[in-house]
Amino acid sequence: MSLQRLLIAAFCLLSLPALAQVKIGFITTLSGPGGYLGEDARDGFMLAVNAEGGKLGGIPVKVLVEDDGLKPAQGRQIAQRYLKTEGVRLFTGSIFTNVAVAMLGDILEEEAYWLGPNTAPDQYSGKGCHPRYFVTGWDETLHVSAGDLARAFGVKKLFGIAPNYQTGKQVIASIKKGYGEIAGEIYTGLEQNDFSAEIAQIRAANPDGVYEFQPGGLGINFLKQWASSGLKDKIPLYVGAPSLDPRLLMAVGDAASNMHVAANWNADLPNAANQAFVAAYRAAYNRPPTYYAANAYDTALMIAAALKATGGKLDDSFGKAVHRADYASIRGHIAFANNNAPLQDWYALSVKPDANGKLAIVTDRKISEMRGGAYAYECPMK
Repeated sequence: MSLQRLLIAAFCLLSLPALAQVKIGFITTLSGPGGYLGEDARDGFMLAVNAEGGKLGGIPVKVLVEDDGLKPAQGRQIAQRYLKTEGVRLFTGSIFTNVAVAMLGDILEEEAYWLGPNTAPDQYSGKGCHPRYFVTGWDETLHVSAGDLARAFGVKKLFGIAPNYQTGKQVIASIKKGYGEIAGEIYTGLEQNDFSAEIAQIRAANPDGVYEFQPGGLGINFLKQWASSGLKDKIPLYVGAPSLDPRLLMAVGDAASNMHVAANWNADLPNAANQAFVAAYRAAYNRPPTYYAANAYDTALMIAAALKATGGKLDDSFGKAVHRADYASIRGHIAFANNNAPLQDWYALSVKPDANGKLAIVTDRKISEMRGGAYAYECPMK
C-alpha cells in the first residue's frame, strides 16, 4: 500500500466517531446491617466492567455508585438526581424492595431501564409489569423454592420469621405458595440485634422446621443466637439464599450447620463461565463471591450483551436484547418470561465440610428447572 493510501486510511480511522459513553446508575445499600450485600453486588458488577477495561459489550460505560443507606427517600433523591442532572437511563444495584419501590416510579416514567439484581417488588411482576423493568437476579420463586424444599424434607409444621417491611411480607406470602399454610409468623425490625423474644416464641410453638429470612448482618445475629438457644440441632432451618451466603457462613461457622438453602446459583456450579467468575472474583477481592456478587456480575454480562447488540443505544431495542438473554450466564442458563422476570434452575444447598474440613455451602441437587414466578400470567405483555 502506498504512503498516500496509508495516510488516507489513518485519517478515516481517526475521523470515526467515538462510541458514546453509557452512564449506569448503581444505587445500592452500602451501610448499616445490609451494607456488605451492596458491597458484594457493586464488586461483582465492577468485576465485569473492569475485565473489559471500562466497557460492557465493547461500549464505554461510566458506573455511578451511591449508597441509599437503606432509606427509600434517599434512594429516590439519588435516582432523581441521576435522571435530571446526569442523564442516566439505565439503573441497577438495588438490594432492598422498599428502596426500589421508592425509585421505580420516577425511573420508569422517565423511560429509563431498571434491571434488578436482587429485589423484585411483586406489584411490578404482574399487572404492573413494564417493558423497561427487568428482574435479573431472583423473584418470589426464591422463597417458593425454599417452601418446596421444606415439603420435600417432610416438614409437617413450618414456622416463619422475617423483617417487618415490604419484602418480609412478600417472603412469608411466597413461602406459603411453596409450602402451604404455616404454623405461625413473626416480623422483626430491620435494625434489630436481639432476637431472644422471637426465638422464645418459636420454641413455644415447637415446629419441626423454621423458614428464616434475615439477610446480611441481621442473619449473623439471628444465627448466633439461634445456636446459643440450643434449638439449632433440634429444628432445621429451611431458607432462601439471602439467609446463608459465604460471608454469613464465615461469620457464624457451625451455627449454620443445620440449614437447607434454596438458591439459583452456587460457587460450585460446574459451567465454565461460573468457574472463571469465581476464580476472578477471589483474585480481585480476596474473598469468595456471594449470591449478590453473582447476580450483579450476571446482570453486567446481560447488559454487555444488550449494549453490543444495540451499539450502545438504550431505546426499545435494548429491552428486546435483554429479554433475549443472549450470553453465557454463570447460572448455566437463563431466559425471561413475558413479565421480564427470570426463568432459571433452582438448587438445594447445604453446609458440609470441604476436602480440608472447612465448612462450605455445597450443591446437593436440583430442585426445579427453568422455573418462573407466579405473577407472569397477570402481565399483559406478550
